[in-house]
Amino acid sequence: MDHAAPPLSFGEILALLANGELAVEGMLPWSSNYALLVQVSAAEHRMSAVYKPQLGEAPLWDFPDGTLCQREFAAFLLSNDLGWMLVPPTVLREGPYGIGTIQAYIANDEEAHLLTMRDEGGYEAELYRIAAFDVIANNADRKSGHCLKGSDGRLWSIDHGICFHADPKLRTVLWDFAGQPVPDAILADLVALRERIIARGPLLRALESLLDAAEVQAFRQRLDRLIDRGTYPRPVSRRSVPWPPI
Repeated sequence: MDHAAPPLSFGEILALLANGELAVEGMLPWSSNYALLVQVSAAEHRMSAVYKPQLGEAPLWDFPDGTLCQREFAAFLLSNDLGWMLVPPTVLREGPYGIGTIQAYIANDEEAHLLTMRDEGGYEAELYRIAAFDVIANNADRKSGHCLKGSDGRLWSIDHGICFHADPKLRTVLWDFAGQPVPDAILADLVALRERIIARGPLLRALESLLDAAEVQAFRQRLDRLIDRGTYPRPVSRRSVPWPPI
């Protein structure tokens, strides 16, 4: 009698994504950059993932060419260091079409997105975290469709290729908390993050290898500002909201 392999731990998923054999199954639609569905396998383990090769990145006027995959990976590292687990497990590695991110594929409810989950209720803690995450990551493209409702009901945050610019770029559909105090638990996590940054912990060293010096400095300044003010920022113009919103 065959027995299914036990579920992988978080660390085992990362190891599989980093070291497993990649087999491309096809291109995912509706992406401005190349996004490929792949199967990642090693020994008895196999999982679906999304491969975004650097070679498939569309040029942007305000972001350096060939850096979107590095920003995607930096966003995962930030989420992971905070312990918020917003971003699916992600690695940066060589693939069939060169270096790119390999991110665990999230089976999801295709009718759900950030705004529907907000209206559904039960995701308040995640929404507060996402709003804070986007401030310090300087997310320039938080569309509603960039949040998925996993098949287990969990909220996941994806598509972070245009984050971490040195200039203010925050564009999001989630302005619900503008001007409101950042919850104490989130502030505590941010303060602990700042202490690790000051101590030159692993996250800072990783960011310094993925971003340029001005972007790392701006990240640290955004983190300081959010902690010191203790409130979510307000939109500065119509461009503070992405279009289309989904």
